[in-house]
Amino acid sequence: MDLEKPSQGPADQRHAAPVAPRDYEPGDGCLAEVIRIPVRIVVVLVVLPVRMIWDVLMICGRTVHKVLLRPLGRAVGWFHEKVVTPIALGVAWLAVLVGKLLFVWPWVGLWRYMVVPVVTYGLVVPAVWVYRRLLTPLGHGIAWIVEHLLVAPARWTYRALLAPLGHGVAAVLAWLGKALFVWPWVGLWRYVVVPVVTYGLVVPALWVYRQLLTPLGHGIAWLARGIGYGIAAVLRGLWAAAEWLVTTLLVTPAAWLYRYVLAPVGREIAAAVAVAWRIAGYISRAVGRGLKWLAWNLVGRPASWFYRGVLTPVGHFVRDTVWRPARKAAVETGRATRAALRRAGETVRQARRDAWRALGGTPREPRPVAGFGGQARNLGGRQQTQTVPGAAAEPEISLHKRG
Repeated sequence: MDLEKPSQGPADQRHAAPVAPRDYEPGDGCLAEVIRIPVRIVVVLVVLPVRMIWDVLMICGRTVHKVLLRPLGRAVGWFHEKVVTPIALGVAWLAVLVGKLLFVWPWVGLWRYMVVPVVTYGLVVPAVWVYRRLLTPLGHGIAWIVEHLLVAPARWTYRALLAPLGHGVAAVLAWLGKALFVWPWVGLWRYVVVPVVTYGLVVPALWVYRQLLTPLGHGIAWLARGIGYGIAAVLRGLWAAAEWLVTTLLVTPAAWLYRYVLAPVGREIAAAVAVAWRIAGYISRAVGRGLKWLAWNLVGRPASWFYRGVLTPVGHFVRDTVWRPARKAAVETGRATRAALRRAGETVRQARRDAWRALGGTPREPRPVAGFGGQARNLGGRQQTQTVPGAAAEPEISLHKRG
């Protein structure tokens, strides 16, 4: 509701018309004004506990989601990504491999290396050879014999003898068939049946239809149309009367009841619920802030003071007097231990080398060996030395010097 109103002068206040509230339609009447404040008070008293319970549930839900559900969801996602997915992929790969080993590769090998070669070289190749080398020439020979010994004489006999004789016999049979089975029935239909049916049935029937039945039908239709118009007029009058009665006795009172009673009451209840929900929200927020202030002053502030005034100095004292010296001593001890272990390892390795020299003697040092001609090529002269034992060098002679 708008609490700020524009300033008006005395004359304007005398002549200004009353302005309806912005949230209400005109024509609410005194009923809305009477029930507005009591309904809002009752709705506030009813909605306030519901709003406070709703706020508590919302806070609990947000806390559970932030503290429990979100970390649990992240842990479940990490577990699924790092553990379940690799295991599932490994199991699927192993299952696919086992399935291929048991059901795919044996049948593929059987088909590729047994069935296909056996069928190809045992059936297809012999069948193709028999077809090409035996059946095809044999078929060509049989076709030539049939064509020249049977078909050609039969074709000549048909063309020279049977065809002319057949045409004459067919013409005689066609004329006899028409004379016995077609022309008598055509004459009977054209000169007997058609005149009798036309002048004995069709013409009298048309005269009766045009001269008797058509005028009689028009009269019956005009009479039925007049009776129908009268019945329709009576029914329209009855429908208009029933409509007026229903409108006057039912629709008008129902519309008035809805417009001036139910609609204002419903709008007031809806507005009251909305206002009560906002007021309950303010009250719930104030109660929550009060509980927060009380919890901070009773628990949070002493705990903060205890942490800052007691635990922090004690922790700094422990860190400076106990933890740092202990860590420094541990580091120095570790360094000394590693140095001692390195020295001990070096001593052990030196003792092992001395023992090996005492048992096997000193290893022979490589000595230069003089090369001999005709063995290995070398870019130097004929007498070159090699530091690798057993590989004599041979002088390199270019193609130009060889001529």
